[in-house]
Order: sequence, then structure tokens, then C-alpha cells
Amino acid sequence: MVTIPARFNGPDHSGNGGYVAGMLAAEVGSDVVTSTLRVPPPLDVPLSWEHDAHHDGEVVRLLTAGGALVGEAAPGAFTRDAPAAPTSAEAAAGLAAYRGHDEHPFDRCFTCGTARGAGDGLRLFTGPVGDDRVAASWTPDAAFGAPGDGRLDVPTTWAALDCPGGWAADFTRQTMVLGRMTAQVVRAPRAGEPLVSVGVLHERDGRKFRTDTALHTADGELLGRAEQVWIQVEHDAFR
Repeated sequence: MVTIPARFNGPDHSGNGGYVAGMLAAEVGSDVVTSTLRVPPPLDVPLSWEHDAHHDGEVVRLLTAGGALVGEAAPGAFTRDAPAAPTSAEAAAGLAAYRGHDEHPFDRCFTCGTARGAGDGLRLFTGPVGDDRVAASWTPDAAFGAPGDGRLDVPTTWAALDCPGGWAADFTRQTMVLGRMTAQVVRAPRAGEPLVSVGVLHERDGRKFRTDTALHTADGELLGRAEQVWIQVEHDAFR
């Protein structure tokens, strides 16, 4: 059994998409994993894992007590190149231009919520640095590092790779939630390590937005990357 603690929310009453997708990825254990969310992940309720051997690798499902499918994950593959690291000037400019300070559909989101304090949320605030591109500098708080080596776990790292994609598609123009995420953690970030984040809108197809994100060190080392599909939703449905 497993639960998604309420602190790891995206919308107020459901799980942060990147965090829950990362929980699924950690159960698969492959280098690159594709996680798909089927319903808003419920918080603070018992859930269960289902493991299913498959010819392409193990498929992992997360189920409610009643058997409803919350999400599933399996080994994945990328279809595009990872976004290049922003310059330090771009990262500083993006952080200063973060639109979420003025308008935010989910201001208590674990990753990008402005209502979350340091050590409570990640406070990763990516702002526009060009057409369809966002960036920011970011240093993970000590609260998120593992004892001993200070490394962020897989779900938290996936959460950090999550919301920059939504801001590249621009949450202020339409409310979206994560539908699918393919990601790779090349090297786990460490608490206190200066990093830069980038998100790029690849294309829009009706209610779907395809985005790419990456997390680099300040020196340009790629720590993780993701390709995502965001789904436009009615905001009132997630209040």
C-alpha cells in the first residue's frame, strides 16, 4: 500500500502530476520511463501497486482501493533532443519574469506554487525568456535532500521537471494538468546545488500541449530531462 501525502499536491485536492509520475517511474526502475496519469491522483488515501511483466519491460499501475486506475508507467523513449541549458542571464531574467506571481491557477502547487514557503514547496519559478520558452535559476532547499548525500529522490526530481513545461505552454492562458511524462534522471540533484531549469513548448494540438523540460547545473551539466503532454481542463473542475 502507498499514499500520496497531501503536501505533494498540484491542484489543491489532487497529486502533483510530476511527483506522482515519478512515484510510478521509481517502481519501474528503468533509465527512461513514460508515466501516464488517468485520473486526478487522490491525496492521503490508500493506493496499491500492480506489477505486470511485459515483453518491453515491466508495466506498473497505481490503483485506488476500488480498483480504479490512477496511472501507469513502463520503460519509455524520447522523440526530441533535450532543451539546451539557459544562460545565467536567461535564468535570472526568467526567474524575475515569473507569471505565477500575478496569476496562478494552482498557487499551492508543490513545484511552482507561490503560496508554498521555502522547504514546504520547491518554489521553482520559470518565466518567459523568448517565444514558447521559460527558464529560471533554482536551488533545492535542504528540506528535500536525503540524509547523508543530500540527493533529491526520484519523485521530487520528476516534480522539478514537471511545471516548467506547463509554464512554457502558459498556465495564464489556459488551465492544464499533466497527462503524460517521459523522463530521465541522469544524475540526482543535491539540496543546496545551484541549478537552472528550462521549459519549451513544442506544439499545440487542440486541448493537448507537447512540451520539453530539462534541469542543468549552473555549469551546464544535464541532470534530468522530460517530454510531456499537458491537457487543457476546466479550472472549476480542479478547485
